[in-house]
Amino acid sequence: MAKKKIRRGKPSRWHAAPLKGTFMLSAMMGFLISAYWVYPQNVNYGFAFMAVFAMMFAASLVSMTKAPVVA
Repeated sequence: MAKKKIRRGKPSRWHAAPLKGTFMLSAMMGFLISAYWVYPQNVNYGFAFMAVFAMMFAASLVSMTKAPVVA
């Protein structure tokens, strides 16, 4: 079995993964559905779902600005 090479020196930089546009769309739709449908029924679940979809939207914004351009 071949030994794995260990890199010494400068660690690699963090790179954002390019996400699809449907990821952002699902984050927006999920937040709106959670705000208008789930939140009035159950406050705890509504807040939890809105938080998850808000984090998804933030991740898609970071991906949009920091990810490398894929042609």
